[in-house]
Amino acid sequence: MKMNLEDLGYDADLDLYRREQNLLSFEVGRVIEVHKERYIVRTGKNEFEAEITGNLRFSANSRSDFPAVGDWVVFSLFDENIALIHQILPRKTVLEREAVGKLGEKQLIAVNVDFAFLMQAVDRDFNLNRLERYLTICYSAKVEPIIVLSKIDLINDNELQNRLNEIKSRIRKVMVIPISNQDKAGYDKFKSTLRKGKTYCFLGSSGVGKSTLINAILGKEEMKTKTISLSTRKGRHTTTHRELFVLTEGGILIDNPGLREVGIADTADGLEITFETIFQLSLNCQFSDCTHTHEKGCAVLTALEKGELDKAAYANYLKMEREKKRFQSSIAEKRKKDKEFGKMCKDAMKDRKRKKF
Repeated sequence: MKMNLEDLGYDADLDLYRREQNLLSFEVGRVIEVHKERYIVRTGKNEFEAEITGNLRFSANSRSDFPAVGDWVVFSLFDENIALIHQILPRKTVLEREAVGKLGEKQLIAVNVDFAFLMQAVDRDFNLNRLERYLTICYSAKVEPIIVLSKIDLINDNELQNRLNEIKSRIRKVMVIPISNQDKAGYDKFKSTLRKGKTYCFLGSSGVGKSTLINAILGKEEMKTKTISLSTRKGRHTTTHRELFVLTEGGILIDNPGLREVGIADTADGLEITFETIFQLSLNCQFSDCTHTHEKGCAVLTALEKGELDKAAYANYLKMEREKKRFQSSIAEKRKKDKEFGKMCKDAMKDRKRKKF
C-alpha cells in the first residue's frame, strides 16, 4: 500500500521539532516492530531493519528510553537495508503501568497513541474493576478510551443489556461498542471510529478476540489466532510482541500482547477522572486531607451510607489509591538510596585523593 509519512501519523509538531533541532539531515520513520534490540522502521516508502547507536544505548537510564512500537525516530542508513537510530522524537502520549514484579518501575504499553480500545469478552472476561484500571492509565496519558465488548454472540440480548447497564452505572462519557467476530455485528460502528492519521491500540486480556478483529479489519490473516482453553476458560497468549499496522480506513493500529496485570503507577490525574463522582464528593469533606475511610464529616462516606455511591466502585478506588501511594513511596525510597549511593561514591573518591597526597 502506497503511503506517505502523514499516513503513518507524522504531523506539524514533529516536523517543527526536527527543524528546531537541526535533524533534517536524517531520515525519519516510525517504529512498527521491536524484537529485543532489533527494530523495524517504516517510512512512507520503505521498511528498514534498524539498531540503535552506541550513544543512544549509553544515555538510556531505563528500558523506557529505548525505542518502542509507535515511536518516531531519526536514523541514517548504514547500508542499503540496515538503519542506525540516532534519536527518538518527543512522545505525544505514553501509556504505562507498574512493571510486573518491580516496585517503583514503569513499563511502557504503547506510545504516541490517540485512542485505546479497552476490549473485554462479555461471557467470561467482563470485569468492571479492570475496566476502571484501563480507564485510569488512559486518562493519565491523555489517551481517549473506547470500550469494546466482544463475543456478544455467546450471550442473549438480556444478558448483553445487563452488561451495558453495569457499565453505565459506573462509567460515564465513554463510547461502548458491542461486537461479534462470528457475524460481524458492531463492525461498522467500530470502523467508524477509525480516522486517518490517528493511532489506536488495544488493551485487554489474551483470548478476547483482538487478533480476529484485526484480521477482519485488515482483510487478511495477518495475526495468528487461538481459541480459549476449554480446561481453564482463560485466553491463550496469541500476540507475543507489539506491532503496528496501517489500516485501509486510514488509521494506525498497535496490537499489544494480552495484559494479565495492570498495576497502577503515578496516575493521580487518571484516578480523578475515572472516579469523578468520588472526587466531586470529596470537595465537601470536612478535612482537606480526608482519606475517605473513617473520618467524621467525610462526604464520600456519607454518600456511601445513603446508597448514592456504588460500593464496588468505592472499593476499587481505595485499592487503586493504595497502589498509587505504594508506587510513589517506592520511587521516593529508590531515589533516596540512589542519592546515598552517589554520596558514598563521592566520599570514597575524596578519601582516595587525600590518601594520594
